Amino acid sequence: MLISRYLKPVESYRRRGVDLFHDFLNSLDEGINSDVMTDFKPAVNTREGKEAYHVDVDLPGVKKEDIEINVENNVLTVSGKREAKSEVKEEDYYRIESRYGKFQRSFTLPDKVDTENIRAACEDGVLEVIIPKLQIEKSSAKKIEIK
Repeated sequence: MLISRYLKPVESYRRRGVDLFHDFLNSLDEGINSDVMTDFKPAVNTREGKEAYHVDVDLPGVKKEDIEINVENNVLTVSGKREAKSEVKEEDYYRIESRYGKFQRSFTLPDKVDTENIRAACEDGVLEVIIPKLQIEKSSAKKIEIK
């Protein structure tokens, strides 16, 4: 009775493996016969500072002009494309490898951010997006005179 509990997941993993293998073969066939771009998902680090939120996106090999940043309905979207080419010319062989890919990462912003003053910089393959917090004035105590 217990063994049947474990056979079902193993069987489903076997089927998934076969499906993944078929998907892999189909993608190879599509890559040879079409202009399919392979997507990639860049790594992202987020942190909160005293006055702003920071989003760091690892984009090695991506040119600044191939990156787009948008804010719509309180969602920050970083998207773009990567085109990398590696070429080796030797006396007895020639190899060229190209990697292409589109990417898109979206983040829901907190309620109290200054979307008008978001800024970004890209250096050494890392895009940093700085999202300033809204400066809320703290209410000061005020004495009210009774008349």
